[in-house]
Amino acid sequence: MNSDWRDGFLFVGNQLSLDFLNTRPVMDGNPVELMQDCTSLTRWLKAAGLVPAREAKRLERGWSAQPAFTAMLGELREFRERLRRAVLQMEAGSVPSPAFIAEVNVLLSGHPHIDEVIHTDSGLGRGKRFDPQAPLDVFAPVTDSVASLLTMPDTSRLRKCGGCVLHFYDTSKKGTRRWCSMNLCGNRSKVAAYTTRKRAELSSH
Repeated sequence: MNSDWRDGFLFVGNQLSLDFLNTRPVMDGNPVELMQDCTSLTRWLKAAGLVPAREAKRLERGWSAQPAFTAMLGELREFRERLRRAVLQMEAGSVPSPAFIAEVNVLLSGHPHIDEVIHTDSGLGRGKRFDPQAPLDVFAPVTDSVASLLTMPDTSRLRKCGGCVLHFYDTSKKGTRRWCSMNLCGNRSKVAAYTTRKRAELSSH
């Protein structure tokens, strides 16, 4: 399994909000829901580096016992699809709807992603505290990342992959990448281009 997959989830977006969006990819022509249940939600939190493995297991035990969990997971997935529409609008050069912006602001207020001073290998640094108590607390890091996405200075680097349905923010130096990752669609794109070039060379002889 290549490095774009972590514990069953794709991480090619270069933004947490896009990695969250990509939890419903298309495989073999069909949409696949990777955020299916409590286990998969807590696994995604661990894979995204938001909680350590032990905390993910603790959350899974606590949240799976909550009768309202299914409804809360539904809220997260419904927001993901509204985010998808907003991202598609941005990729087309438009601005997301005022209703979506208002929703993000409500979520930022209701689920703040708190800054804190942390110890790092090089000294003190600034980080985010994420101590989820309920499934909807997942909105904290996700909408914090959405806010960064909405306000980024160069939205032309926000793209839907030319080879699949995944979305990513192009961090390459030239900013001309059109595929989600070298491991997934990049190699296929290069092979296809090489094949086309070789066919053209053969037909010219």
